[in-house]
Amino acid sequence: MDGSSLSLIDIGDLHLKDSDGTRQQALFFAIRKKIVQGLWVKNGKLPSTRKLSQALNLSRNTVISAYEQLVAEGYLNSQKGSGFYVAVELPEQYLPEPNSVQRDSSPKTNFDINRAFAPGVPDLDAFPMAQWQKLLARHMSRTCLLGNQDIQGSWALRCALANYLASSRSVSCSPERIIITSGAQQALSIATMVTLKPGSKVLMEQPGYAQMRKLIQFQQYQFEPLYIREQLGFDVEAVTASNADALYVTPSNQYPMGTTLNTEQRGKIINWAVQQSRWIIEDDYDSEFRFDGPPLTSLQGLGGEDCVIYTGTFSRILHPSIRLGYLVLPHSLIEPFKTARHYFDGGLSLLPQLALAEFMACGQFTSHVRRMRKIYQQRRDRLNSLIETRFPHILERVESDGGMHSVYLLPDGYRDSDICDHAQQHNLGIRALSRFYADEQQQQGLVIGFAGYNETEMEKGLAALSKVLETTD
Repeated sequence: MDGSSLSLIDIGDLHLKDSDGTRQQALFFAIRKKIVQGLWVKNGKLPSTRKLSQALNLSRNTVISAYEQLVAEGYLNSQKGSGFYVAVELPEQYLPEPNSVQRDSSPKTNFDINRAFAPGVPDLDAFPMAQWQKLLARHMSRTCLLGNQDIQGSWALRCALANYLASSRSVSCSPERIIITSGAQQALSIATMVTLKPGSKVLMEQPGYAQMRKLIQFQQYQFEPLYIREQLGFDVEAVTASNADALYVTPSNQYPMGTTLNTEQRGKIINWAVQQSRWIIEDDYDSEFRFDGPPLTSLQGLGGEDCVIYTGTFSRILHPSIRLGYLVLPHSLIEPFKTARHYFDGGLSLLPQLALAEFMACGQFTSHVRRMRKIYQQRRDRLNSLIETRFPHILERVESDGGMHSVYLLPDGYRDSDICDHAQQHNLGIRALSRFYADEQQQQGLVIGFAGYNETEMEKGLAALSKVLETTD
């Protein structure tokens, strides 16, 4: 049948589920379901992107991105100047129907890990999906991607990353000193495995990154807490007096409290590491999103290039599923880290690395960061305003000049773990501040993410939180 002779597919019963993630993802799944179930005729013409966006009250870019994703996965065909059509041969035609898959009949609780107020979740709707898919498609047919790859990661990505870190974070590095990893957690695992041995002592901020604390315990290192003083950060003198073998630190945006270290404090830490022959693991996880001042120079860039192992991730800047992080190493550690990398996974898929390298080289990455910085600052301010209005005598915000979440302290009589357990039942991803501590010296508070949620979602989430606080008071 000639596709041009078909009437537009009826979209009256096209329902988007909020549980299917972003609006683009929800549209993708809704259309795919119609096609896979045979409800839309093969070679049938879809509505124009403009018409569908108007009918569903979506942005046109959202519809375009969903269509392009469906084309990339084989559900639609795109005909230049004509439009989009249901593919004649579907990718699922040789696969069993989804309902035929055997499932565990035991009851399970299925919470959305990206649910409202979950910290560290970026604005996925704002990710430039169309440009990203074009970059992936451009490299997908290159046969060189099918062979073995450099254990340190794509040379093109390491070059782009070296230029970016030098200009944005004053990191002193070259492509030879960078290793691309599967996210920040793999970077931290390799860093500790190479530089420490069982029984080594690691000094770490408290409250701090729980996954790092678990890693320290799992690898049988000694854990030494470095307590954060509200608004002031940690006592640098506690570092210089320590005999720890390594320091794990988030100096530009302390996780989760959001404090920062000034230049003098950073200099003292570096001097301690150099004089005592210690290692510093600098986690620069949210440095791109500083709102109230100029970017802070990294520890590594302040003379720490021989003692600082610098780590970062793209998961928070772009999207979590990209699973790409990196290490910037002192020259003395390059070969040991390459050896260790062989034991972890033998290297990563080259396709997303090449796409990201081009994304950075053409300027789209920095443009995206600038755009997100503005959006996240507006959302931080809006969240704070809403909370001050709703909970003026319950939640006290800890001042922070950047990041993707805010910390709010609770008054006496409230238990943050109880609040968060109840909040989870309302599909809220708020975290308990006490769970970021390794011992009983805990502050009670809530860690509330704002980056991935618009004002409507915030208001809905805070209404649910209000009910939670009423029942846990």
